[in-house]
Amino acid sequence: MTPRTHSVLLEAPRRMLAYVFVAVSIWYLLWRVGTFNSQAPVLSAVIYAAEVFGFATALLHIFMCWRLTERRAPVPRPGATVDVFVPTYNESVELVRRTLLAARAMDYPHRTWLLDDGRRPAMKALAKELGCDYLTRTDNAHAKAGNLNNALAHSSGELVVIFDADHAPRADFLVQTLGYFQDEAVAFVQTPQDFYNLDSYQHRKRARNAAVWTEQSLFFRVIQRGKDTWNAAFFCGSCAVVRRSALEQIGGFATGTVTEDLHTSIRLHARGLRSVYHAEPLAFGLAPESIEPFIGQRLRWGQGAMHVWRTEGILTNRGLSWPQRINYLASVLTYFDGWQKGIFYFAPVVVLLSGHLPLRCSTAEFLIHFVPYYLLTFWTFEEVGRGYGRAFFIEQYNMARFAAFAWATLALWLPKLKFKVTPKGAAARRTLRFTTAQWLVMGLNGLAIPAGIALYAHSHQLPMQGVIANIVWACTNAALAGLVLRHTAIVQRRTRGQYRFPVPLPVRMEFSGIEVHGTIDDLSTSGLRFYGELPPFISLGSHFAGSVTLPGGPLEIAGQVRSLRALQAAPHAITGFGGTLVTTAEGQKRLEQFLFGSDLQWMVNGYCDQVTTPLGWLLPGKVEGPDRSPFSDTRWNAADLLLPRGQPAHVLVSLRDEPTGEAWILSFQALPEDCSLELKSFRRTQSACEFVRLHRIAHEQGGNGDCFVYRTVLANKEVTRNLLVESCTDQREVA
Repeated sequence: MTPRTHSVLLEAPRRMLAYVFVAVSIWYLLWRVGTFNSQAPVLSAVIYAAEVFGFATALLHIFMCWRLTERRAPVPRPGATVDVFVPTYNESVELVRRTLLAARAMDYPHRTWLLDDGRRPAMKALAKELGCDYLTRTDNAHAKAGNLNNALAHSSGELVVIFDADHAPRADFLVQTLGYFQDEAVAFVQTPQDFYNLDSYQHRKRARNAAVWTEQSLFFRVIQRGKDTWNAAFFCGSCAVVRRSALEQIGGFATGTVTEDLHTSIRLHARGLRSVYHAEPLAFGLAPESIEPFIGQRLRWGQGAMHVWRTEGILTNRGLSWPQRINYLASVLTYFDGWQKGIFYFAPVVVLLSGHLPLRCSTAEFLIHFVPYYLLTFWTFEEVGRGYGRAFFIEQYNMARFAAFAWATLALWLPKLKFKVTPKGAAARRTLRFTTAQWLVMGLNGLAIPAGIALYAHSHQLPMQGVIANIVWACTNAALAGLVLRHTAIVQRRTRGQYRFPVPLPVRMEFSGIEVHGTIDDLSTSGLRFYGELPPFISLGSHFAGSVTLPGGPLEIAGQVRSLRALQAAPHAITGFGGTLVTTAEGQKRLEQFLFGSDLQWMVNGYCDQVTTPLGWLLPGKVEGPDRSPFSDTRWNAADLLLPRGQPAHVLVSLRDEPTGEAWILSFQALPEDCSLELKSFRRTQSACEFVRLHRIAHEQGGNGDCFVYRTVLANKEVTRNLLVESCTDQREVA
């Protein structure tokens, strides 16, 4: 029988690369000791210290990622009592509603609590409407930790599940996590914190590209799994299950710091209890939509890490094993990266303006030592990160957050810093305060270049090679800051109040008595995009009514056309529109449950946040890489599949692969696989008929129902050819 938990060692080629990196780094750093510039001892020492710090953190990173756990969830025992806590303070009713709807719909029996630290009548009414327990208190002592501890005192479930107010769980969240608690030593199970809004500040996604990456991909896909190997994966405050008796051993959720999650983890681990990291995304939240909440969130995390270090100790905490201490040390030292990056960002400015180099050596000697060290640093990072690191993007986020990280470390000595809730929604638009550091980097490096050239022309204090090297360095820093400012400006210009899910669905619409079939996507609870054949009289302001196919049956909708889309080759041929969406109160609940708490947008679009690394290209099959989804380049169209009893199933079908004759069908109901079925697809400019046979390849659990994926092959090419001819003839006659 396959073990439910085992660890996967870094592959041999990547281990060899890591060994080479360590050897070359030691060789480089030992050589650097003899290159200090006696005329600039402080500058030389500061830059060397930054390099040594970088090597030390690289070693810690390699240690954490050397071996990763792979887990299969045990089946949960029946009868466990479960309390689900959703703490809130100032989040909107709309946001909390989505989380409560998803939490309430989870499969295993449980009791859902809304913990309102804002003492708002609207939240009390929401809890009553949705059938959830409501709990508040008279003060906000100890912030979120105090709120959770108050809930512990008023509840009795042996297991406690925590979701932030913006994290909607998948229906099988409890089924996938509760089984781990059959081991009495397990104190908590943590799952990844994934996010549904792929246009957030921390996401990077190009249009019509299946590569989607987030700044937290490396942490949740690799680092937490590496920590899990050493029983050091930590509680992240949401998307987790905690054993009540374990919390009672440490006096409840830890208070006294602004990151109760990390603090609670250390206390639980110090008691000898175990943690589990289940790496499958099972809940989806709202990522920071602009730079202000993004930086504010990371500032709070950094301050909290310093508070925990000050309060609990890390290397001196005798309850922790040495591997656990090393893992926690790596986590808190991350925030000191801000100082290291700051030194590198402003060093060329100091050199060009002062005329003093931080090292003395020949150009050839420098290049022989520095170039292999520098290239191996980035290459090793990519390989150890298994393709989730994305160094080019990571360096941009290092630039975006370096000042916040550096500021946060001051809490190690100045602990009395006020807790601030991360703003949710798109209202936080103040950017100058949060981009001042990047403007300084770009401005000072940009100004230092002509100033350095002028000083060289006047005094020749710096050698020509030193001037060129520092100009390149300054240009790199300025360009990096410019990329951050550009990304910030692009994100801040987004004005949509709601995220639009790129999830295609079959729809039937009626315009003034004329019924049309087509596909909708770019979907939110108040808007949609439609494509398919449309009547010629459609115009801006046209009203429509219709039904969308969802799990559990059709959803009746109505709306109004707000924008029109046409073919580039035929601008008068309208093939789509953007519009509003209206449904009933019950329909709104169904739509919210479908969209939130599901990763359907990842599946149907073939999204992946892992890329092929250089070793993956050089040695295909020898190292871990992304599994290319068959849907990564798929365009879906609505279709009707005529079932044996004559009733149609409304499904989605991909365009047929010409070389193989294969296509994919996505359905919210199980379909027969032992017969030929008539399939009629509705495309932008024509409908097509064919007979197909189905072979199921996947069965996924969505937000509130099942999703089945089938591979199709043509069942009778002659019949299909005749049907296509008839279809095209009918369309010409109608035209």
